[in-house]
Amino acid sequence: MPSGFFLSAPFPKVRMRVAFPFLTALMLFSAGPAAAETLRVGSFSSGDLAGWDVKSFKGETRYELVRDGGVTVLQASTDGMASGRFRKIRVDLARTPVLRWRWKIDAPYRGNDEESRAGDDFPVRIYVVVERGPLGLRSRALNYVWASGKPVGARWPNPFTSQAMMQAVDSGDARAGTWVSHQRNVRDDLRAAFGEDFTEIDAVAVMTDGDNGARQARAWYGDISFSSE
Repeated sequence: MPSGFFLSAPFPKVRMRVAFPFLTALMLFSAGPAAAETLRVGSFSSGDLAGWDVKSFKGETRYELVRDGGVTVLQASTDGMASGRFRKIRVDLARTPVLRWRWKIDAPYRGNDEESRAGDDFPVRIYVVVERGPLGLRSRALNYVWASGKPVGARWPNPFTSQAMMQAVDSGDARAGTWVSHQRNVRDDLRAAFGEDFTEIDAVAVMTDGDNGARQARAWYGDISFSSE
């Protein structure tokens, strides 16, 4: 499947010399460590799909909110189809570079060459997209995927477009059927993938697809967020 689509009252003057240092020390003592900044992108656990639009490539992958383990998640099912859900949202990677999510699959795809067009199917994938240039001609997309044959940590060009890179964060069936949590520094990963320092992304997408090899899959996505650490 082509993978390129897709923020006081003043003290009396006579007492300022004593009161101000005391107040400053008290504030520093009380504040403690700064809280991590968080940007929620997908709040599926709240039953919320607001802002998540449909992008279809071939037919419709079915997406629906379901309960799993007492938590609402996004379930995706495909039978040789390919469509995704994407959200246009500006993310400042200088402030919140760390992408956090969890996902689960029934089973990985087997026997597909993921560097070929026929093998560009994945039971789960999360895109981060940098939109640039007229008509997006210079846009970039990084796909975090659950691979079939590629080992965890592998990165390779998408077979349909040089504007997208693929990165395996899970592989094979060792953890199939269980929830797997991930966190990735997107700014670092984009730099490694494209040799350029991107300070913002413009969209996030999820997709479960099986169109190139007429494959079937069922998978689940938990909440998606960015954080400062």
